Amino acid sequence: MPSFSSYLFRKGIKIGVKRLGDLKQVDIGERRRKMDALALRWSKLPKNTEVKQTEIEGLYAEWISNNKSVDNKVILYLHGGAYGYCSANTHRSLAARIMKEAGVKVLLPEYRLAPENPYPAALEDALCIYRWLLRQGYDPGNIFLAGDSAGGGLSVAAALYLRDHEEPLPAAVICLSPWVDLTSGGESYTKNQPIDPYLTTDGARATALAYAGEERLDHPYISPVFADFTGFPPLFIQVGSIEILLSDAEQLAEKARKAGVQVDIKVWQGMWHVWQASGRLREAKLAIREIGEYIKEIDHR
Repeated sequence: MPSFSSYLFRKGIKIGVKRLGDLKQVDIGERRRKMDALALRWSKLPKNTEVKQTEIEGLYAEWISNNKSVDNKVILYLHGGAYGYCSANTHRSLAARIMKEAGVKVLLPEYRLAPENPYPAALEDALCIYRWLLRQGYDPGNIFLAGDSAGGGLSVAAALYLRDHEEPLPAAVICLSPWVDLTSGGESYTKNQPIDPYLTTDGARATALAYAGEERLDHPYISPVFADFTGFPPLFIQVGSIEILLSDAEQLAEKARKAGVQVDIKVWQGMWHVWQASGRLREAKLAIREIGEYIKEIDHR
């Protein structure tokens, strides 16, 4: 049963989303800056977190670690934001808390955003960073692809591309509320619309079109639920029961399982889209601990 704190968080999210709605009158660059500023104001890093700024193939990125992070393993974390928003600033805290629980350092890159850079820009950037890690000597079995929302979908798409082109696959793909059906075809887009405190179906459709550009929405690298998952690496999924993307996660899990993929999925009752980012929330702490335990379990298989 969801905690009382989660009820208060949910109310706060509704207020915050309403305020962000006022930004629709300003240009997208200003909206991004406002979101970054809000995240920096409220986000905190775990104690002893080290953040090292770097540039990889022209892309800004951050190494996030602490003195307990192992050197030969890495989580390549792709941030969410509907392919058009967010950055290292908005996701640094979430990535750092995952790093702490997993004991594995995180590489957090900023990929190119839509609508200025529609598909396949984000996918190209994700693959570029992954291949760079391989060139640095990381064993693919020591790389975890992870992400939330659009970043979760991008992680899945990147792994599909790697498989299709017979390139080395990561140890596992970890998805938090993954956005993997940009056609908005799942039943939760209608069923959960009245109770989702964060996302709207109309908003999802608009940002999907902005990202897809001239490509069709059901392209498997844009909407991975339409892909064949044969030979895909182990897949871990967390999703909230009241978010409109619930169907995305469930269809992804079902499609992958039918292809023989090892799938771990958990639907968190009463939780919304990427609640894991709500650092002080008990359910967020438990979910991130679960992610850390999964990474450690995969590491020992």
